[in-house]
Amino acid sequence: MTDAPHSGDPVAHTGAPAPDTGSPAPAAPGGGRIRLLLADDHPVVRAGLRAVLETEPDFEVVADVATAEESVALAARLGVDVVLMDLQFGGEMRGPRATAEITARDGAPRVLVLTTYDTDADILAAIEAGATGYLLKDAPPEELAAAVRTAAAGKSALAPAVALRLMDRMRAPAAALSRRETEVLRLVADGLSNAQISKQLFLSQATVKSHLVHIYTKLGVDSRTSAVAAATAQGLIRR
Repeated sequence: MTDAPHSGDPVAHTGAPAPDTGSPAPAAPGGGRIRLLLADDHPVVRAGLRAVLETEPDFEVVADVATAEESVALAARLGVDVVLMDLQFGGEMRGPRATAEITARDGAPRVLVLTTYDTDADILAAIEAGATGYLLKDAPPEELAAAVRTAAAGKSALAPAVALRLMDRMRAPAAALSRRETEVLRLVADGLSNAQISKQLFLSQATVKSHLVHIYTKLGVDSRTSAVAAATAQGLIRR
């Protein structure tokens, strides 16, 4: 399935709960089921994703939308945990911009990019916009489900092929991170927020932010996810 522009798709479709399996659903990272929003301009793709994801007892697809603009509007309104985001849409807004707008809000959901595009420019644009993960549409269902759970937990979820491309791009002499910067980045890789890191390391949130600014500068990146990917590729932290 390609990502050719498509228009005229239905507006958001809210979903029914997944079929009762007769046993309690596993708890999501924050308790309860993982609430999902699907954003793709191809109705067949959305229907296929919904069918696959609703077989997982801990997932709930609460809506699917055909435009990036709708994904931004509904992500906050519906209180979802993860947005599965395509990169290309038929309207004016594209996936990276929608990702940036969604993740800029307090308490924002995680964004997992799901697309057919795997160029360096596409990958970096999505990650720098704030995407927690990047997966290709040919991923098997079990890999998709695992990536959703990883993203919901606030951890980086990169397809193996995407991770290799990032490693090739970022393979360079290792940047010199201080001991404290390394500690901060390891906690970022574990999915902790700035507030959680400040409590664990007994630092102010302003100090944590300052360390992150220095880390981004040294690694030549603009986001938490890309910092973790770059540091992992350079052997500065282990996952």
